[in-house]
Amino acid sequence: MYFAALLARTEDGWEASDMELDDVESLSDLIDLARAAAVDDDTVVALIEQEDAWFGVVRVDGEEDPRYFVSNAAAASRSSYGSMLTDELLGSDEEDDELDELDLDGTEDGEEEAITAYGGSDDGDDGAGSGAEPVPAGPLGDPRLLDDLGVTHKQLMTLDGDALSEIAESLGATEVLEAVR
Repeated sequence: MYFAALLARTEDGWEASDMELDDVESLSDLIDLARAAAVDDDTVVALIEQEDAWFGVVRVDGEEDPRYFVSNAAAASRSSYGSMLTDELLGSDEEDDELDELDLDGTEDGEEEAITAYGGSDDGDDGAGSGAEPVPAGPLGDPRLLDDLGVTHKQLMTLDGDALSEIAESLGATEVLEAVR
């Protein structure tokens, strides 16, 4: 099961809205939702988690390129929405059309083996990537994407469990996030 929310920064603090993932079929759809939630092209932070297995953060600042962070890329790559983020971060050339074949209700769809992680011995690829770059078992992306908002990269890299609540607390957005949870 997934939980996703958008936090939009305003003059008066943060506004939260739950993100309807049923309408998200690609990373472009997710970015479009975030930009639509922005107030005066200010910062929007999209938060996604799957049952404490992984969480992802997407930061959109106006028309600038989005920035991404995933807590556990190997776990995220085995889920529908997480794979959108890991594919983007790893530069996958796969087409968005492949999402039509995925089960987007939060359940896993057949692939049970993790792809080899970096940092260990590279004795070989288990074949799951078929020539694709291996997916790391740990964090992937820009850990500094929330530094200027009060969540340091060291904090972000060590979060687990109820990470989204801890991020919201550091941003000063606990109440608004809990209102949509």
